[in-house]
Amino acid sequence: MRILADADGLPGAAKELATRAALRFQVPLIFVANRRIRCEPSAVVTSIVVPEGPDVADDRIVEMAEPGDLVVTADVPLADRVVTKGAFALDPRGTLYTETNIKDRLALRDLLSELRDGGMTTGGPAKFSRKDCQAFSNQLDRFLVRRLKAAGPPRAQGEG
Repeated sequence: MRILADADGLPGAAKELATRAALRFQVPLIFVANRRIRCEPSAVVTSIVVPEGPDVADDRIVEMAEPGDLVVTADVPLADRVVTKGAFALDPRGTLYTETNIKDRLALRDLLSELRDGGMTTGGPAKFSRKDCQAFSNQLDRFLVRRLKAAGPPRAQGEG
């Protein structure tokens, strides 16, 4: 299992929380962005720089995502794409997207987009708050504990 982070629009506080969790649980974390992301030098935390362009980082994340991975993103269409591949997606505000809820969230996003395109003011997202940080941190920790517990202890080579 790995954590892939859509780092272009990820709030700094969420990057920091994801880094701390990756280091604490020793789960590989890969930041993907179209610019260099400063991250703590570590064998666990790395970054990939992709060329600029619409959805280039998203496409790379989808290409890399494997079943069981966690993708951190606020981009609902990207979340839908990785969940379809068997991965999970976590919004920086703490919402975990799975096969059971992503299609509803995508439909709501599309409806709001259509309303905006039609001239209706729907407002934007609220400023990233301390409450959002806490919700993200709690959900990330719960997810990692659950997934690592389900995977069981690491086996020695030759066991099995």
